[in-house]
Amino acid sequence: METFSWAVFCQSRASHAPIPERQLFKQSPSRLTTDQSDINRVIAEASKGSKFYENEKKKDKELTERIERLLQTRDTAMKEADLVQVESTTSHLLIELESLRDVSQIIVHVDADAFFANCELLYNPELKGKAFGVGKGVLTTASYEARKFGVRSGMAAFIAKKLCPELILLSIHPQRYSDMSKRVMAILARYDPDMLVASCDEAYLNITEYCEQHDLTADECVSEMRRIVQEETKLTVSAGIASNRMLAKICSDKNKPNGQFHLPPDSQTIKDFMVDLPVRKVPGIGRVHERMLESIGVTTCGDIFTQRVSIALLDKEFGLRFMLQTYLGIASNIVRPHSREERKSIGAERTFHPLVDKGKILQKLEEVAEELENDMTETGWAGRTVTLKYKLENYQVFTRAKSFERWITKKNDLLAIGTELLLPELPLKIRLIGLRVTKLKDLKISADTGIKRYFGGPMEQTSPRKKRKTISEDIQAGDHTWQDHIPGFDDDEEDDVQVLNDELLSSAKTSSARRSSAPENAIIHASIPISAKASGKKRFIESQTFCPVCGTELDTNDNRKLNSHVDFCLSREAIQEAEGHSAEAEAKTRSQAQAWSRFLDSKTKPRGKRK
Repeated sequence: METFSWAVFCQSRASHAPIPERQLFKQSPSRLTTDQSDINRVIAEASKGSKFYENEKKKDKELTERIERLLQTRDTAMKEADLVQVESTTSHLLIELESLRDVSQIIVHVDADAFFANCELLYNPELKGKAFGVGKGVLTTASYEARKFGVRSGMAAFIAKKLCPELILLSIHPQRYSDMSKRVMAILARYDPDMLVASCDEAYLNITEYCEQHDLTADECVSEMRRIVQEETKLTVSAGIASNRMLAKICSDKNKPNGQFHLPPDSQTIKDFMVDLPVRKVPGIGRVHERMLESIGVTTCGDIFTQRVSIALLDKEFGLRFMLQTYLGIASNIVRPHSREERKSIGAERTFHPLVDKGKILQKLEEVAEELENDMTETGWAGRTVTLKYKLENYQVFTRAKSFERWITKKNDLLAIGTELLLPELPLKIRLIGLRVTKLKDLKISADTGIKRYFGGPMEQTSPRKKRKTISEDIQAGDHTWQDHIPGFDDDEEDDVQVLNDELLSSAKTSSARRSSAPENAIIHASIPISAKASGKKRFIESQTFCPVCGTELDTNDNRKLNSHVDFCLSREAIQEAEGHSAEAEAKTRSQAQAWSRFLDSKTKPRGKRK
């Protein structure tokens, strides 16, 4: 019987390298290089038996079961669907997508090399040529010398020390990184004032206009840009040059560190580039997505075409449109800064050694509330829903939320709400706690101007469930907005490291808060407001919300029933029993296959004009 290999799993998460599914299990050392085997052995010996190890084993088992259900769904659909028609439909979609290809723009993705580590080098030149990492508990980054020993970002410091006993561990200095980030971004803005800042150490630019105005080739422009960054900041950056953002990001990793790679804007050249590219290299496809795709025979982007029928039958899980775009190397080439209207949440969190003492946990919660208040004041936001997030000693993540009619901005309110949501859950042994505010109101927009004066805040975004269209609807409507992720996935791809990108961006100075993973991320909306300072005026409290698992509308006035409903939905055993082994599940799958056949029939009919 195969056994879970924590060593290979750790390495795949740390390096983001495309590791085949079979390497998640123990195998002959001859299949891996000697160095890689040694690294995996050290990681395994140091990690085995830990809480994190056990949690990852559990998640891996759940993923394996999920893959089994996926394959059952595919096999049943294969028997029911007209495969010739499915293949014909996907071929027509490929032609449609190819006709939309735009290679007229020069898009650049600039990524600073080992940013935190190189910032530390500027303050301590004696570290040059030495193996060191930034972060005392979990590494946020490692020098290139440390990486030669297998040390990676997201790795526990004690494991890194076993791999590299001479490793020097440095404290994190957010202000240093923030200052250097601003300097680098200021230089990049000379080439594109409307650039998109993706994080504290990376940005997308459209240099088409700049190159035309200065009579430069793309390579000349980017070489100059990188040279000026190095001269003015003493930091090096790598860059990818391509016709869209996805390709540019992939290319920026080709010649790291301190290099650049240009993918010519030619359709055939792009497709040749993509055909052998591991799917893990594609932005938006992480470890879980990789394993799901590998289960249906997709390990490279070229395999997408080979397995296009399976992907079409599993459109809900993988997103046929996204996958075919990926195969063709087609994506958005629009580069513009994030607008304030796009902001959906603001939050802060703390990671620490596991605590069980209630007083110490509440002290951490108070620190988070204070930081969040400062961030909301500085960036000009208020919100109506407050979500508490906490991670247990065994790395399971839970969230609880509460909504109000009034706007929340102050530390005292944030702390009071967080405390009420947390206390019923105690006693617990917690290693992370955070608060996040959603349903935001932009305080920087004048309350007495514009249509927004008639409303309490920005209009809520239509739910993704309502917004999704069929492939044919997208094309017929002329909607050429490229998908940049797999729409069927809500998987957790987080590294267990507190990333500083959000708090270093001047536009959104918040601590990182990543999406919690099922089955632990039930969002429960409590029904009673809690403010010690509440006025006598009766407040409207949201009485309905939607189950995050099945989408059923729920009445939040009965919090006990609401929690019970979500807990049942999140039970893997219940899901497996209800869907994986029942006749009802088989009937559901057949129904899906029949629905797909009806969809194909509708696509073969002549299109009428849209009214």
